[in-house]
Order: sequence, then C-alpha cells, then structure tokens
Amino acid sequence: MAVNRRRGEVEAVLNGQPHRLCLTLGALAELEDAFALEDVASLAQRFGSGRLSARDLTRIIGAGLRGGGSPATDDEVAAMAIEGGAAGAARIAADLLAAAFGGPEETPGRP
Repeated sequence: MAVNRRRGEVEAVLNGQPHRLCLTLGALAELEDAFALEDVASLAQRFGSGRLSARDLTRIIGAGLRGGGSPATDDEVAAMAIEGGAAGAARIAADLLAAAFGGPEETPGRP
C-alpha cells in the first residue's frame, strides 16, 4: 500500500492488515471535539506534551483511520491487534501527528 506523506498519510498494520491513516481537517475537527479544545493550535500543544493515554492513542488512530477512509469506530480500534502493541500504537499516533503538524520526517533533504 503506497501512502502519500505529503498528504499526511501514514501506513499502519492493524489486525494483521495494512491500513492507510490520515488526519484530515475533518479528523482534526473530530479530535478537537473529543478533547474539548477550541482550535488546532491547542490540539498540537496538547499532543506536543508527549503524554498520551491509551484512550488518546485510540482516538488519534481512530480519527486517522476514518480520515483514511475506514469506518472503524474508536471501540473497534480499542479491540484491534496493533503490530508492536502499546509501543506500536504510540508510534502510529506519533507518525500521524508528525504527518499532520510537521516533524523531523518533513525536513527537506532528510531521507
């Protein structure tokens, strides 16, 4: 499965299958509502703290799946087998947030 990092897409293996995830504007709006935040800057600040709960990871991955076209609910995401377990879920969330808000992977000239 080819993903387009410039569009904010990442790939993750969930339940043994590759999935395309993307934090679209709609997915970001969903997260603003879920975390009762006023704007995207507040969302970025909250996630920038590096302190994410399991529920946070579930919401981020769920929003990314829905942004990537999957109808998965957060409850379904919570029940999924994630490659790498909790650490794998944290990596997926970090990749999604970096793709949406920019990060080291986005620096020109870096592999």
